[in-house]
Amino acid sequence: MGIDRRDFLKVATAGAGLAVAGTPTEAESTERPRANPRRAPFVRSGQIPDVVVVGAGNFGAWTALNLQRGGMQVTLLDQYGPGNSKSASGGETRGVRSSYGGVAVGLQWAEWAIRSMQKWKDWDDQYADSLLPRLYYESGDIMMREEMSPSMEQSMVNWDLLGHPYEVLTPEEVTYRWPMIQTPEMGAAVFEPSAGVVRARRAIESVARVFQQEGGEIRIVKATHGDEDGRMLENVHLSNGEKLEAGMFVYAAGAWFAHFLPELMGNRFRANAVGHVYYFETPPGDESYRWPNCPSYGVPGCTGWPALPDDNRGFRIRTGGARGDNPDESVRWVPEDRHERPREILSKFFPALAGGIINETRACHYSSTASRNFIIDHHPDFDNVWLAGGGQAESFKQGPVLGEYIAGRIFGTETNEELNASFALGDATYDEGEEDFDFDE
Repeated sequence: MGIDRRDFLKVATAGAGLAVAGTPTEAESTERPRANPRRAPFVRSGQIPDVVVVGAGNFGAWTALNLQRGGMQVTLLDQYGPGNSKSASGGETRGVRSSYGGVAVGLQWAEWAIRSMQKWKDWDDQYADSLLPRLYYESGDIMMREEMSPSMEQSMVNWDLLGHPYEVLTPEEVTYRWPMIQTPEMGAAVFEPSAGVVRARRAIESVARVFQQEGGEIRIVKATHGDEDGRMLENVHLSNGEKLEAGMFVYAAGAWFAHFLPELMGNRFRANAVGHVYYFETPPGDESYRWPNCPSYGVPGCTGWPALPDDNRGFRIRTGGARGDNPDESVRWVPEDRHERPREILSKFFPALAGGIINETRACHYSSTASRNFIIDHHPDFDNVWLAGGGQAESFKQGPVLGEYIAGRIFGTETNEELNASFALGDATYDEGEEDFDFDE
């Protein structure tokens, strides 16, 4: 990462008086070989970590792994565990696409998403021999609208700037290439061939496993903001009564951010939108709706993708959602009175599936920020605390790049001032009654 571990610790603990006893020397850190992926997780006990990361979701898990690989001793905390069902990163699948023409920071998100597509493939290649589950399935993604929309046009502008391939199709070309897809009232379609689907829960579990195998520690425990000494945070308080010290802290609290830091994040951050996902059965013996024969898709008010062979959950469709202010207590299944909407959409675009059985439902909180971008910034009151979150329902696909970037910010090697400033905490806040997500778009 381009930073000396001793210098990092000096900066991280300056003025705080935090002990780093028990951590390896600079020579030990630089000479320590990467753990064999087949070995059991390395367990550290009684040592003070260099960095504590609070939250083992998409932001936290990838950041912890990259900090560990950069030479730090990292402890990753999560109250429910990596890939748990309450987390926004704990669903079965997530789409990976780069069509962000309707977003102010769409070009930057597109560039990261495109880089992540290759990194997801590289991850699968690297860990196939370790028997980690396959995560990424390149399906291609097709957007369909009644007419060419400004967001579709801007997505194509972004792709042209990035040299990323895409195809503009007519509705007739769509139904010819994929006969299972109908195109009622659709007049425009854009296809991104390299887009795909990630097995989300398995992905976070895999990142957590590799993190442990490479020397990181994971603890299943609830953490709260701890004791302060001027502009330095000394520790986080754990639900078992322990106070865990470190030189540096990363708060990656996911949907819990506004609860974790209510005064700072309460009106900058929201996670009260709950998305509803359904997995429909596919006809036995009919491979039309399974990968790789069907692309992922986006139509008005809905996104989805084919059934995956190693996942076997079914054909995925996401429609509107509900509201829920508390991610600890919100309902994570979809009640039956919400089941008609996905069937209506399927009857238009995938009519053979509309009357099928729903294998399972999922519901998760979407995190958003008043800035409409991710937050990756110093805590304004503490020199050794970083904030990382606000996924905007789009960060998961960018996880492999996101974790590298956050670690680089902490190490001081990410020096693009314009890019760094785009993730600032800032002063933007939500207006009273302002909605964070419009599920009908």
